[in-house]
Amino acid sequence: MSGNTRLTQITRTPYFEKIAPGLTRLSKYQRSDLSHDVFAGLSVAAVALPVGVAYAQLAGFNPAVGLYSSILPLLAYAIFGTSRQLIIGPDAATCALVTAAVNPLAAGDQNLYESLSVTLALLAGVLCIGASFLRLGALADFLSKPILVGFLNGIALSIILGQIGKIFGYSMTKGGIVPRLIEFIERLGLTHWPTLAVGLGSFLVLLITPRLFRGIPAALLAMIMAAIAVRMLGLEGQGVKTVGEIPAGLPVLKVPHFPLSMVPSLLGDAAGLALVTFSSMMLTSRSFASKNRYDIDADREFAALGTANIASALSQGFAVSGADSRTAMSDATGGRTQVTGLFAAATIAVVLLFFTGPLRYVPTAALGAVLVKAAASLVDLRALGRIYQIDRREFALSIVATLGVVAVGSMEAILVAVVLAILRFVKLVSRPKIEILGEVKGFPGFHAVDRHPEAVTVPGLTLLRFNAPIVFFNAPFFKRGVIAAADAAGPSLKWLVLDMLPITLVDTTGLYTVDEIADTLRERGVILAAAGRQTEWRLWAESRHRGLKDQKIAIYPTLREVIRDYQSVHTVSVNVHQVGSASN
Repeated sequence: MSGNTRLTQITRTPYFEKIAPGLTRLSKYQRSDLSHDVFAGLSVAAVALPVGVAYAQLAGFNPAVGLYSSILPLLAYAIFGTSRQLIIGPDAATCALVTAAVNPLAAGDQNLYESLSVTLALLAGVLCIGASFLRLGALADFLSKPILVGFLNGIALSIILGQIGKIFGYSMTKGGIVPRLIEFIERLGLTHWPTLAVGLGSFLVLLITPRLFRGIPAALLAMIMAAIAVRMLGLEGQGVKTVGEIPAGLPVLKVPHFPLSMVPSLLGDAAGLALVTFSSMMLTSRSFASKNRYDIDADREFAALGTANIASALSQGFAVSGADSRTAMSDATGGRTQVTGLFAAATIAVVLLFFTGPLRYVPTAALGAVLVKAAASLVDLRALGRIYQIDRREFALSIVATLGVVAVGSMEAILVAVVLAILRFVKLVSRPKIEILGEVKGFPGFHAVDRHPEAVTVPGLTLLRFNAPIVFFNAPFFKRGVIAAADAAGPSLKWLVLDMLPITLVDTTGLYTVDEIADTLRERGVILAAAGRQTEWRLWAESRHRGLKDQKIAIYPTLREVIRDYQSVHTVSVNVHQVGSASN
């Protein structure tokens, strides 16, 4: 048996496919995809090179570190990821989070800053893998679209205000969006005009290139032209700052060293970083998976992000996430599989080995322009407008998330976003809509009478729909709603029926509450019944050695069956309340 055949058999075992789905796909790789993946990989590298250097500057690192963070993470994701197209690498929002978390702890010590940043990536990776084992992939849905849009809008404003000082040629020291804006305005008189000219020229290239030369990465062209201008015009001698010497060679793999006393602080920051990077990554991977009609596994993606971050940390890089611009480049240039990422990583490695010399002339003003352009792409005003049209309350949540970043900073804003998400969830589930149902002529089934005033109800019978599970934190609200409906029906009420279809769960508190309601209604001479989920209820009762005869309510298969049984017991005036014949 050949080595390739043996490897193919190993990678196709169920356990191996679950742990390393990327290797399984690589074992089935089609040669017809190679030319597409090679071209797409080179295109992705052309974008990743300038962006990696710029994001390293944003995170407070030597530019080479941004390239370190773009090699091994791509290899790790290709092995463990489930998306065919997602490109992993430095991300503007992630870099801002790293800076906000580590700066206060490092207190100006650059060596400690770099060590803590690497450690933060390592801890975030470990937490992501742990979350995968706990099947917490659903956390991707926890930060709702309005909250995530608001959060990223705030991050974008923070990045833009952090880079405009570099474009205008003077340093800015204030933290927070509002203080930084005030400082920027106060220091406008210190503008260094040659630096501003380089920055504005880079902006011009970034804006014009996509319109005139769609096949050329705008960020790469902007940096090349800015570096040529610096070298040919001698702008370094005029005070224009550049990135300086970049060490050639690949990173040395090593485990980061850090003070153990800082672990508790870093763990909290790592958890927030893991949540935000995963949510952002899933938005990107899901959108391209939907576009190209394939599926991804959220729990496996959590593990893949974790391994990518650990790979980045071991290669002296910082935290990484899904890169939407580089993923879009892969898709636009025909990338078909994760081999695109492997060729991109190989190209970046070649640049680090042989072509770091020209990078020393890249001006920081050009990097600032690239970052401002990237941050501007995070601002999603169109989504904000759609959210406003859909739900004004969700729009307010999005604005609050943005203001959270402005008021308390990016890392603290994660907590604000999570609290908002929890409050929103609790509000939706703890106070769901309670509806009285009736029949509407021409429409099958039963409908809320408050939306259909013409709905017909059966005298003495109230059909009630509670649009949520009945659990401990909404059980009192459920009880008040049922009793209020009984009071509103008056003394003529004989049966009150719960529509069980929207009630997906009844916990212990909910069962006690249902029993209390049944007792209260029985004292009034009213029977409490339920319709729907009869089989589920029977299986639940049997598993707890509790027979259906022991229940205080009767369970019917459908609302229609309840009405028929009720009519067989009580005389109903069909001339006044005509019951339709539409099926439930």
